[in-house]
Amino acid sequence: MSVNIQLDSVAKHFGTVRAVDDVSFALSDAETVALVGHNGAGKTTLIKLMLGLSRPTSGSVTVLGQDTSAGSSAVRRHLGYLPENVSFNPVLTGREMLRFYVGLKGESLRSVNELMDRIGLAHAADRRIGTYSKGMRQRLGLAQALIGTPRVLLLDEPTTGLDPELRQQFYRIVREMRDAGTTILLSSHALNELEGNATRVIIMNEGKKIADGSLDELRRIARLPTVIRMRATDGGVQRIRDWMGNRPDLRQVNGHTIELDASPDSKIAFLRRTAGAEVPFDDIEMVPPGLDELYAHFLGGRPSA
Repeated sequence: MSVNIQLDSVAKHFGTVRAVDDVSFALSDAETVALVGHNGAGKTTLIKLMLGLSRPTSGSVTVLGQDTSAGSSAVRRHLGYLPENVSFNPVLTGREMLRFYVGLKGESLRSVNELMDRIGLAHAADRRIGTYSKGMRQRLGLAQALIGTPRVLLLDEPTTGLDPELRQQFYRIVREMRDAGTTILLSSHALNELEGNATRVIIMNEGKKIADGSLDELRRIARLPTVIRMRATDGGVQRIRDWMGNRPDLRQVNGHTIELDASPDSKIAFLRRTAGAEVPFDDIEMVPPGLDELYAHFLGGRPSA
């Protein structure tokens, strides 16, 4: 596995503002990494540094083996970028816009039709962009980012304006790109979307990296409880309560569902105890802490990764 992006002690200052402060990480091929953080956390600044649109105040940023400060056009040909707010000439048609960008990258014009079809805009290829909805413009921006099958794909809030079906289509494309070896960096506030689509999460806060790892690794570090949810059979809620004893974390969700918190060390013991008892429930569900909870945990001043 090769490293396609390397940041070493990178800082970017704007006067007294430390937009990025001593950040280091490496991104390898065939990896989908979620970059999360509140507005002003430094996410977009990091992306601009990787694109070579901005130079670090200190430290180094290397993409595909080249220092981005050098502004290598050869490297940029292998980069794909979708900004948070896409803006295209409204007078051009979708096909004309893509032909322009395909030509800039030196790719075959024959790829235009394939790209329009891939992002679901073949039916509107010859309509002016000024008539496109926000979601259509976002898809057109994605098509532009995919030109030439980039080795590195940087996506800033990529699903803005997309309906649920198109979001699924977008993440299917992301998985295809990752499986083909592309390094993908996703910056997004839609944390629930990222859980099943990112292999790794980097959390930023006030310009600093405060956590970095897979969801399982972050869960082990955070040691947040798993929610165990049991659905009782008819009239079984009180019997479950009696069997549980006086647990302060026991919660009744509705007339037939009870839930409680289990620490990482105790959840297996609880399941074994439950399996050997005649407890009146017909379903049990274990809900590990999601990215929302992990994000809040690490931003709450607890020990970082």
